[in-house]
Amino acid sequence: MTKIDLITGILGSGKTTFLLKYARHLIDSGENIAILENDFGAVNIDMMILQELKGEHCRLEMIAGGCDADCHRRRFKTQLISLGMQHFDRVIVEPSGIFDMDEFFDILHDQPLDNWFGTGSVITIADGEMDESLSPQMEYLLGSEAACCGKLVISKLRGEVGGNTVQSILDHVNRALEDIRCDRRLTLRDVFAKDWERLDEEDFKMLGGAGYRGSSYVKKYSPEDIESSVHYFMHIALPQESIEGVIADIMSDESCGSIFRIKGALPVGEGWLKINATREKTELSVVPDGQPVLIVIGDNVSRERIDEYLKPLNTDKEYVSI
Repeated sequence: MTKIDLITGILGSGKTTFLLKYARHLIDSGENIAILENDFGAVNIDMMILQELKGEHCRLEMIAGGCDADCHRRRFKTQLISLGMQHFDRVIVEPSGIFDMDEFFDILHDQPLDNWFGTGSVITIADGEMDESLSPQMEYLLGSEAACCGKLVISKLRGEVGGNTVQSILDHVNRALEDIRCDRRLTLRDVFAKDWERLDEEDFKMLGGAGYRGSSYVKKYSPEDIESSVHYFMHIALPQESIEGVIADIMSDESCGSIFRIKGALPVGEGWLKINATREKTELSVVPDGQPVLIVIGDNVSRERIDEYLKPLNTDKEYVSI
């Protein structure tokens, strides 16, 4: 029976970064795995980030977006049936930051999936630098995605981890659980807090066997109701020396909205510059392949205001923002 893991977390929490490390360890340990990725829209930047894992022991698949809940469920099930027939050791599902947890468990109980898959670990990533207060919709997602986790993994920790940071995140998650009338409260035993650069064999073994908890809660929103602003800025070519600065300006300008994350890729020289920016930092790295797009995620995002930053620098006449 193939183990299936679910890695959840709200927008910008660090799911894809964690997945890279977790999947790389599985591959290096000799497991044959598949990764099922579900992101916003048809332009999947996280899929591009994960390309480095693709190979003989790792298959990448994507659930196409742009449809209603019933359509998405059918596509999800179809993809899992296809993967189940190929007898991987483990399948890892990384949904978008907006996800109904019931969809995952309900589909796994459908035939023939219930004969092919066994739930491995449900891992929820919590941003170690998240604000004390999020929007109501993000607070709901924080609680609902943590409700069933086997481990709450805190991201963006550096060096020795202070107890106050861990307790603050734990308290925040438990407030979110209380707000959705969940019957569960997380304790320190449910939390994994360690600098991800220091993960070792025992850590990965524990995470791979974290399991999950069945918990009930009140559904305050459906995925269709959540108004997380996601905007695409496509066909962009910027001077390389201007890229980091303009991203920092957009992130810091409140008139552009409350932005959680900017991700994407831009052409530079003979290659591409992969971009992953949050409020805390901007990561830039050169990759061989990409698509000329920036995806901006946040609350009350002003596409028009961001256009004002990008258009004067852009040299691609086919520029479009949606």
